[in-house]
Amino acid sequence: MRKALRGILSLAVLIGTVGATGTSVGAATAAEPATTRSSNSVTGNGGNASSSDIKDRILAIPGMSLIEEKPYTGYRFFVLEYTQPIDHRHPGKGTFKQRITLLHKDTSRPTVFYTSGYNVSTNPSRSEPTRIVDGNQVSLEYRFFTPSRPSPADWSKLDIWQAASDQHRVFTALKKIYDKKWLTTGGSKGGMTATYFERFYPRDMDGVVAYVAPNDVVNDEDSAYDRFFRNVGTKECRDKLNGVQREALIRRAPLEKKYKEYAAANGYTFNTVGSLDKAYEAVVLDYIWAFWQYSLLADCDTIPADARHASDQAIWDSIDAISGFSAYADQGLETYTPYYYQAGTQLGSPDIKQPWLGNLSRYGYQPPRTFVPRSIPMRFQPAVMRDVDNWVKHHADRMMYVYGQNDPWGSERFRLGSGARDSYVFTAPGANHGANVAGLNPADNAKATAAILRWAGVAPAAVQADPSKAKPLATYDARLDKRDVTEHRLGGPLRP
Repeated sequence: MRKALRGILSLAVLIGTVGATGTSVGAATAAEPATTRSSNSVTGNGGNASSSDIKDRILAIPGMSLIEEKPYTGYRFFVLEYTQPIDHRHPGKGTFKQRITLLHKDTSRPTVFYTSGYNVSTNPSRSEPTRIVDGNQVSLEYRFFTPSRPSPADWSKLDIWQAASDQHRVFTALKKIYDKKWLTTGGSKGGMTATYFERFYPRDMDGVVAYVAPNDVVNDEDSAYDRFFRNVGTKECRDKLNGVQREALIRRAPLEKKYKEYAAANGYTFNTVGSLDKAYEAVVLDYIWAFWQYSLLADCDTIPADARHASDQAIWDSIDAISGFSAYADQGLETYTPYYYQAGTQLGSPDIKQPWLGNLSRYGYQPPRTFVPRSIPMRFQPAVMRDVDNWVKHHADRMMYVYGQNDPWGSERFRLGSGARDSYVFTAPGANHGANVAGLNPADNAKATAAILRWAGVAPAAVQADPSKAKPLATYDARLDKRDVTEHRLGGPLRP
C-alpha cells in the first residue's frame, strides 16, 4: 500500500452498511470502580516513597530522558526520549533514541498507548479511546522515522516485530507507574501497528482499538480494490473524477511544463523516482484513490463537471488539491522512506487497474521500490501478513476494528474468525479514512464505546447494566480532540 492514513475523524452521509460484529465469547473484563484522584494526579504531589512528582518517577526509568514539558490545563504533557536496542534480538549491538510523548492525567486512570505508525506529534492531543476512558496517553514515534532512527541505519532492523518490541519495552517500563488497564490504538498504519503489537505481545494490552487498518494478506491479489472503485459513491461522481484524471494524462505535455516550472520554483528534484514524468504520472494515478480516502461524497461538487472543456489550470488545481504535486519529489518522499520500505518488504501495496485510462498510463501503479532510494536494499516477505491475518482470525481477544464505508483502504481489511473472542468489526456509514467510533450508527457507537470502557476497567455501573447508555467519560476538547484526516498528507496520498 502506499500512503494514506492520516487522521481519524470524519463521517458523512449516504446509505450505511454497518460492520459485522464478532461473537462475544469468554468473560468480559471486570469493570473497576472509579477511583479518586491519586497523589500522582496533575493537581497534587506526593506519590511513592521514592518520589513526589510524576516527572521524577518517569525520569527515574533507566534510559528515559526529558526533551521538554509543555503545560496543558488538566494534564501534564512530556516530550521524552527512550533508549532502545537497534536489534531486540541482540540488544548489545547498539542503541538509538526513540521519541515518546506522555499526556499524564492520573496514575489511577487507565492508559492508552497510541501510535500513528509514523512520526509522533510533540503537541498535546488525545486519541478517541483516550477521551472515551478519560485516561493517560503514551504516544510512540515509529522506529526509523527521524529523529528516531539509528545511525548508521541498518534497514533490515525495520520490521513489524522490532517495532512491536519497541512498544513492549516502553509498556513494560511505564506499567510500573501506570498500573491500571492499558489499551492500544492507532489509525491506518497506526491501526496496523496496534494489531502487530497485539499479535507479538498478546499479554500486554487489555484491549485494542484499530481504526481503518489495511490488511494486505496476498500482495499480488488486489481485485477487492478494483471492485471498490467500480461501485463507490455515485456514477456521476465517479465519472467526474475519471474525466479529470484522463485529461491530466491527455494533457501531459502542457501540464508537465507547468510541473517543471513548479518544481524549479520550489527546489524539487526527482532522483528517487527517476524522472519528473514518472512523478507526474504517479500523482495523477493517485487522484481517485486520494479523493475517496480524504473526501466525502458531498465533495464531488468541487470536481470539474466537464473535464474535456476545463482549462489546464482547472485540471492542475484539482489534481494538486487532492493528490499534491509535491508528493513524489525527493523532498516529499524523504520523510516517508520508512513507510515505503515496509510496504515493499512486509506490509504490501495495492496495484489497482484503472480501465478508464486506456493506454494513457506509461508506468501503471508504481511499486514501493520506486519510492525508496536504490542504496537501501529491499526484499518482500510474503508470509508476514498471512501470519498476522491468521492470528487475528483465530486468536483475536478484545480487539476492535473501525472502517469507513467509502474508504478504499477498507477494501482489504481485518476480519474475525471463529476463534475471536469479545472482538468486533464496525463500518461507519459514508465515512472516509477518518472513520471513528463517533461516526458509527447509534447502536454500534454505544456497543463500541461500552466495550472500550469495559476493557479499560472504567465502565460505570449504568453502562455495565445497559451498554446502550455508554458515552465518553471526558468532555470534548477542541484543541486536544480535533483530528485532521489529512494530518500525514504532505508527501503523497497513497499511504495508510
